[in-house]
Amino acid sequence: MTGNVGGFEDPSAEVLAEAAAAFGLLASSARLHLMWALSQGECDVTHLAERVGGALPAVSQHLAKLKLAGLVRSRREGRRQVYYVDDPDIVTVVRVMVGQLTARSHHALAPVRELRGTGG
Repeated sequence: MTGNVGGFEDPSAEVLAEAAAAFGLLASSARLHLMWALSQGECDVTHLAERVGGALPAVSQHLAKLKLAGLVRSRREGRRQVYYVDDPDIVTVVRVMVGQLTARSHHALAPVRELRGTGG
């Protein structure tokens, strides 16, 4: 039985399972950081490890999982493996989620900063 709320049909069980798996992979802060970095542009594993502050083997393993799930792709450039996000919808989801949470954290901290600045 599928529902129809607001003109939208409920997704199939298969689609929901795929979405849950993708969100499950993004539930790791390390993998989410990699997706955030790759949403800004393509990069090789060495530069990604430097950017996210991870060990090269761990970053490689995270990228392999993201690649198997179809969230990232890679291509060879000489001896380097360059990773990128080929799906603009995934980029949008990551940017919106991280952007909204960043904005909320800045908004939530604003009153504390103002109180500290009052001197009293």
